[in-house]
Amino acid sequence: MWFMSACLTTSIPDGVAILPAPQNLSVQSTNMKHLLTWSPVMVPGEIIYYFVEYQGEYESLYMSHVWIPSSWCSPTKGPECDITDDITATVPYNLRVRATQGSETSAWSTLKPPFNRNSTILTPPGMDVTKDGFHLVIKLEDLGSQFEFLVAYWRREPGAKEHVKVVRSRGIPVHLETMEPGAAYCVKVQTFVKAIGRHSPFSQAECVKVQGETLPLALALFGFVGFMLILVVVPLSIWKMGRLLRHSCCPVVVLPDTLKITNSPQKLISCRREEVEACATAMLSSEEPFRTWI
Repeated sequence: MWFMSACLTTSIPDGVAILPAPQNLSVQSTNMKHLLTWSPVMVPGEIIYYFVEYQGEYESLYMSHVWIPSSWCSPTKGPECDITDDITATVPYNLRVRATQGSETSAWSTLKPPFNRNSTILTPPGMDVTKDGFHLVIKLEDLGSQFEFLVAYWRREPGAKEHVKVVRSRGIPVHLETMEPGAAYCVKVQTFVKAIGRHSPFSQAECVKVQGETLPLALALFGFVGFMLILVVVPLSIWKMGRLLRHSCCPVVVLPDTLKITNSPQKLISCRREEVEACATAMLSSEEPFRTWI
């Protein structure tokens, strides 16, 4: 009995599967993240490793059906493999898995049908809608470089127009609108992946309201008074500065009263002539007694 069992064991050629192959292969794909899963192979007291390989359209048509080991799962212990980095084109991919334990190897189990990333489930990103003063601000979840986001926002009132903005920045607050006091604004968003040409559904709308944060009357009055003071003080300062500059560059010289001419030049000349004649007559009168005495 032992001899027959030994013969059967030694007669099994290399590469013949003696481990059960993994079953129930499937791909869970959400927002361009692809996870291949399968049912684990159970061997009591043993650690089972798995090898994952893929074959894209290029490998199938131009590389003689070559299979490429997965970047992260050759081997792996768990019954799952993140194949996101392996799926680089929007074409069907063949995927297969086999189990190993020591020198024992299972047969390959192949995913049916092949996986194409255009079947991924797209969901709206997480978003945080806030107000910064009177500014409507949104911050979106970072889903990866392949994603764009279409953000729709509107003022919550009958007949309000809906605005749409394309947002490419991820994880960074984005200003959408300057809000009016006392008004409510709503926002919804959907994802778009250009590589597969698909949109997600829109998210549920989130609304924020700006309270009636009008300026207090005292502050408004202070602003008005300040504005009026500017209107008065600035022109007055300019005028005063002009006078100061004019006085500094071209000072006004005030003559003493003795040097001021109060009469016209003609009158002054005639007055001087009369004074000269009177003075000459007086001198002649004073000389005549002197001559008589001589």
